[in-house]
Parts: sequence; structure tokens; C-alpha cells
Amino acid sequence: MSSEKKETVDIFPVTSTATGGVEDIGEKGPRGSKEIHLDSENEKVFETEMVVTEDDLIEAKAIANTLTLEGVKETMWSVLKIHERDPNFPHAILMRIQEFMANEDVFEHPEKHEALIAEMKLEAALITNNSPYAEVRAVVDNHDNPSTPCSTVRAWVIGLFFSFFLAFINQLFSIRQPAISIESNVVQLLAFPMGKAWERWVPDYRFRLFGQEHSLNPGPFNKKEHMLIAIMANTAKSLPYTQYIVWTQVLPQYFNQQYARSFGYQILISLSTNFIGYGLAGLTRRFIVYPTYCVWPASLVTIALNSALHNDMNHAVAGPFKKIYSMSRYKFFMWAFGAMFVYFWFPNFLFEALTYFSWMTWIAPENLNLNILTGFQNGLGMFNPFPTFDWNVLLYDNLDPLMVPAFSTLNRAFGMWIFGFVIMGVWYTNTWNTGYLPINTNRVWDHFGQLYNVSRAIDEHGMYDHDKYMDYSAAYLGAANAIVYGCFFAIYSAAVTHVFLFHRYEIVMGFKNLWASLRRKTRDTSGQYKDVHNRLMASYPEVSEWYYLGTLLAAAVLGFIGIAAWPTYTNVGVVPYGIALAFVFVIPVGVIKAMTGIEVTLNVLAEFIGGMIVPGNALAMNFFKSFGYVTCAHAIQFANDLKIAHYLKIPPWHTFMAQMIATLVSTFVCTGVINFQVNIENVCQKNAPMRFFCPGPNTFFTASVLWGTIGPIKVFGHQGQYKELLLGFPAGILLTVALYLCLKKWPKNRLIRQFHPVAFWYGPLAWAPYSFSYAMPSIPIALLSWVYIRNRYLAFWSKYNFVLSAAFSAGVAIAGIIMLFSVQWARIEIDWWGNTQPYVGCEGDACTIATLAEDERFYPWWDGSAIPAP
Repeated sequence: MSSEKKETVDIFPVTSTATGGVEDIGEKGPRGSKEIHLDSENEKVFETEMVVTEDDLIEAKAIANTLTLEGVKETMWSVLKIHERDPNFPHAILMRIQEFMANEDVFEHPEKHEALIAEMKLEAALITNNSPYAEVRAVVDNHDNPSTPCSTVRAWVIGLFFSFFLAFINQLFSIRQPAISIESNVVQLLAFPMGKAWERWVPDYRFRLFGQEHSLNPGPFNKKEHMLIAIMANTAKSLPYTQYIVWTQVLPQYFNQQYARSFGYQILISLSTNFIGYGLAGLTRRFIVYPTYCVWPASLVTIALNSALHNDMNHAVAGPFKKIYSMSRYKFFMWAFGAMFVYFWFPNFLFEALTYFSWMTWIAPENLNLNILTGFQNGLGMFNPFPTFDWNVLLYDNLDPLMVPAFSTLNRAFGMWIFGFVIMGVWYTNTWNTGYLPINTNRVWDHFGQLYNVSRAIDEHGMYDHDKYMDYSAAYLGAANAIVYGCFFAIYSAAVTHVFLFHRYEIVMGFKNLWASLRRKTRDTSGQYKDVHNRLMASYPEVSEWYYLGTLLAAAVLGFIGIAAWPTYTNVGVVPYGIALAFVFVIPVGVIKAMTGIEVTLNVLAEFIGGMIVPGNALAMNFFKSFGYVTCAHAIQFANDLKIAHYLKIPPWHTFMAQMIATLVSTFVCTGVINFQVNIENVCQKNAPMRFFCPGPNTFFTASVLWGTIGPIKVFGHQGQYKELLLGFPAGILLTVALYLCLKKWPKNRLIRQFHPVAFWYGPLAWAPYSFSYAMPSIPIALLSWVYIRNRYLAFWSKYNFVLSAAFSAGVAIAGIIMLFSVQWARIEIDWWGNTQPYVGCEGDACTIATLAEDERFYPWWDGSAIPAP
């Protein structure tokens, strides 16, 4: 056990699986069995290969002495089935387990293989009585004290306060440009002094409620209470996606459907999408929450911050430069947080060139080719080794290189870099007329090279008008944006194929457990091993899947009522169709998110399918998109919170009630704020007050018309100019199958095991509007943290890595909020070279390789020439 961990209940030796024992792997060895012992050289090798600290090894030895060979064999069989193709699992140990299982002589003549058996017992003890992953062991305790107060009056009052506060602030400023958003880690920081003040000043008044005694002050403010508050805040910060539907319906410059101002209509569709996502998350716990291989990297940073604030114990660790580091996690967090808070003012306000460090383009700002190759904003940034000194740039896709595994960062960067050359090929050859448009834009254009004016293709009811469309223009995409759509198609097919080929064993086990739970039978654990966290959570009553299923069905009914009771001109069938789409993808998307930190969003697929199901009806497509894409996204987010609760040993019923009530509060608060916002004079106009320019609703309206009104068939159909991009679907399948076959042929190849096809396809999705300059800085940081420091100074890495990630993210968030409400709110600008140089030349206004004369337009891509308009 790491010396950083301090919970009070010891788990060895044990006789009950509920307290984290090893009963299920044959712990009761024969009397007189030899004590596990490795010589110093083998012990050092074991620590290195298993990526385990000395303290963890000491704990594992105590457990290993109780294990039997038969129990270890059974456990290792399950480990192989589950982790055989797991890129997070230590490769060297996996090879040793395969060698152990393939050698029948070990089991026939164990006296000849004492060293190997001793090693396997150590590995079995470590895997089952802690996590097999060093990153989890670094921040998650493998002990629990069930008597620790959790669902206290203190936690609920502070949690509900922040649920209301986050929902109000995030919704109010969601239409601001730039938006203001407060994240759950900021709430952790703010809630800590509030909890400690409550602990000190509030009297211990006791009362009874629902047959139980409660106290206003149950004692020291503990990590379980704190995390329950954070979970409520994280739930509440998720704004109802249906707000975009309301915006586009109500405002006169959009669809001008005034019935959408009804509070009843708004609250019904908002409650429906939010609670369907929550019900779906609960139904998938046995697939994406409980399994050991579902690490959920994002949760580790949240837990690291919690641990830094509550862990009073501190032990020195060896680290880089042959020094011993004794600074506590809390002190380290405060220093790192303070440093980032101060530093972030420079790239974000005082010296913007530190963010957009396109130093190569400064040599010749008007040089188009130089900008394309190295430009940060309007180029591809393919060959700039030092593109930024802004930590926030690295968080562009919420995948901190300190947080997600290195293989995930490297696969994403590799995929993005490879497709950068494809984008250049498309643009320089003027394929699909992309040469007339900026190379790396996510906007939609007409054949005059101007932004697409969707109002020229619809009638007064917002429905598709074919004559107006033919008189105007088809929709055109830039080179990067076109390739992004092809990669979206590829990642959807790759995700499903990957989970089927690589995780079908675990999925089958999940369905068995789900079916047993629905039939109220004992959980079937055959073919699995239960890690310590599952065994510790067995001490608490489980929330039946029936509650989650009931939540989902009730939410669907609210959706039926909302759509049917108002003149939406939408068939209520979009609700079950959307839910069906989410059901198909939630497990593959959840497994991939849990293992890699990468989330495959269904927005493009939902638009594509919805536009074909209900052609010409943007509102119907929007509902399909909300019930398909958004419910899946919410389910993934709620599942992440369930994993945090699982790691912190928060009782399931407490988590269930916290998420349910926080979702309810957030939905009503956001809906109330929307009703206020839509009545603000000139909102979403160029002269809007408080910079309420509505970038989100504008983008949503454009997408709804293009994919709902005009429809995907005109863009990607057999006569559409981008029909070749549909080859992304088979490409995603083929690459995944090829990897699977390569692993079958070369199972010990470490490089092949580290290649992840979904992460590879995820990389190109960052193009348009992001450039490779956003991804490049993550590569050396991931290699330094996850490869160099982790392998050489594991104790140091375990103590500080995730705390550093949390500190930097919190520093950026707090500094950004203060800047928005101070200097940026007052529109204070510093006009000097460091703030103007990043916007000079092609970095300011995107350059194109082809141009149009006045009154010229381009025609379908196969023509290739610019022809004067008639």
C-alpha cells in the first residue's frame, strides 16, 4: 500500500470479500506453505515490469502468502481474457502471465517452478487487491471505512448551492462570446473552505428525518462529503442541450416559432433528454463503470485534487535529479496552482503571441505556403516544433496529456498528422473546389466563396424550399472540414468494430450480470475476477437497474408529451429512434472513453441519420439529434461520475439521489434562465448587450438547416459532391480488423498493442478549426510524464502527476474567470506587438490558393473552373 493512503480499515488478512479480501482466488493456502520471497534483483525487475512502488509490493507480499496455485491459475485465466488486448495493462507482465498459463509443467510439478509461482502469486495479489494500473493506484485508496459520513446535511446544502450556482452561471453566459463556464474542479476548490468553515462554526444540532438521525455538524469535513458535492456540481453543469432547440425556435431571425416560449414545453423536453441520459448511464454500469479495465482517466484528476486537499500524511519520495522530494500534495497543488494562475495572464491577455507562437510565419506573413505548413490559426501547423506556450491550448479537446495515457495522446497526434497531408492534397489540387476556401475552416460556404446564407434556401416556416435552393447554391466545405466528416464516419464504424473484436468477452459478462440483476438473482461472477474496489463497494446496498430503467421510461414519456402537445410538426417516433441510436453506441463509446479518455461524439451520425429519416424538417432532425447524440453524451458523463463514486466508495444510493436531484435542480434553473434570456433586447444580434452574440445557437441553427432542412442526401448521397467521404465507414472497419489480425499474428509486438484505431481516427477530428499546433505540445509532455518519469520515478510520479494536472487546470479556470469579469468585461486591450503580431498576414485573414473575380462562382468540383454567374 502506498504510504500516501490513510483510510482506516485494514483488508488483510481477511475472510470477507466485502472488505476487500481475496477469498475468491483461493487465499486459504495449505499449512506450512512457503512464504513468498524474491531476491533483491528479481524484486527490482518485478517493480519495474509491473510499474509498482515498493509500498504496493509490501502489501502484495502479505496477500500472496495466503494464495493457492489453483486460485492463482483461475484468476490469471480471467486476467488474460479481460486484459489480453488492453493497452493500459503492463506489457511485460502480460507476457509473463501467458508464459505461466502455457506451461503445464508448472501445475504438474510446482516444486520446480517456485520462483515463477511466487511471482504469479504476487501479481495475482496486486491485481485483485489493488488496481493493475499504476495511475489508479497513484490516487485511489484500496481501503475504506464504511462509517465515514457521506450523505450529510452539510454535503447536501453545499452541493445544492453549487448545483444552483453552476447551472445559473453556465446557462446565463453560455450565449456569451467567449462563453464563461465553471467546472467541477473549481467547485472542489471553493467547496473545501466552505466545508471546513462549517466543520468549525456550525453547532452539532441533531434531528430525526425519515427514521434516521442527522447532525448539522457530523465532525471533520471528509473526502466522501467533498466528492459528493463535486458530483452534484458536475451533474448540474451539464446544460440541457434542448436549449439550442428553444433558441432556434423562438428568435425571429431563426424559425420564429413563438409557442416555444412556453415554460411547460421547455421543461418537458429538457427533463426528458437529461434524465434519459442518466437512466442510460445506470443501465450500463456493469459494462463501463464496474469493470477494472474501465479506468476513466478524467476521474483520476478529480480524485487527485480531492486527495491533495484531504490527505494529511506526507512521505518523501525519490525523484529526478537524484533528489528526495518531501513537499506534500496539498502544498504542491497550491504552488502549481498559484504559478499557473499568474502565468496564464500573459498568454491570455498580456502577450497573446505566447499562445499563437507562429514564429515561422512572422518571417514572411503573406507567404501562403509557409502559413499553410506552419501557421497556428489559418494554417495546418504541421512543422512548427514550438507552436505555443499556453497550457490551455493543450486542453483544446479536454484531454490533458498528464491525464490520459501516453498511447492515447500519441495515437491521436499521429492520426491528426497523417491526415494533415491528406488535407493538403485535397486543397492544393482544388478537389471539391476547396482551393477557393480557407484550408482549415469549419464554416459552410456557398459557390461565391461566401458564408452560406441558409435563409436563402428555406421558406417562411423554416422548411426546405427547392426552388430557392436551386436559385442559390449548394453547400460547400473546406478541405479540412470535408476530411473531418469522412473521419467521423470512420470512427463510428471503428468504435463498434473495435469493441466487438477486442472486448466482446467483457461485454458478454456485462450482459449476464445485467440480466441477473433484472431477474433479482445473485450476480454471476464466473469468468471474472473482482478487484478490491468492487469488493469494498459490496458493503453498500446497490441501486437496482429497475430504478434506472424506470427513470429512462418516465423521461421518454415526458419527451412524447413535449413533442406531441405543441405544434412541432414532428413525429414522436424520433424519441425511441434517438434512444435506440444511443443504446447502440453507449457501450462502445463508454468502453473507449473509460480506457483512453477519448469520447466519440454522435453529433454527426445523429445529424446524418436524422436528416435522412425526416428530410426537409430541421426541427424533427434536432429532436432526433438530441435524443440520440445528447442522451449518449450525458450517459457517458454521468457514468464518469459513477466511477468517481466507485473509486471513493460513496454508497450507490447516495450517488443516485445526488445525481437525480442535481439534474432536477439544474434543469429547472437553466429553463428559468432561458426564459429570461430570450426576452433580452437584441439578444443574439450584432448589437447584443454583454456580448450575448450566441455563437452556439448560430452554429446549431446552421447545422439544423444544412442537415435537417437541406439534408445529408444532397451532400453525401449518390449524387452529392462529397459522396466519396462515405468510404470512411468501411475504412474504419478495415483498419480495426487489420489491427486485430496483426495482433493475432504478432501478439507480443509491443508497438502493435499500443496502436488504437479509434484514438487514431479521433485525431483528425480536431482539424477545422484546430491545427496540429494544438496537438504537437502534448507529445513531449506525454512522453516525459508517462514514459520517462513514470518508468523511472514511479513514487514521485504517483504522488505529483495528477495533482499537477488538477492544479494547472484549476489555475487556468480561475484566472480565466477573473479576467472575463474584469479586464475583458471592461473591454480593456493592450495594443502592442505581442498582441497584434499573431494576427498579421495570412494568420489574420485566411489566404486561399484560388480566387474568384467579382460576380464569379465555382461549380461542382468535377468541372474545376470558375464560371461567371448567368
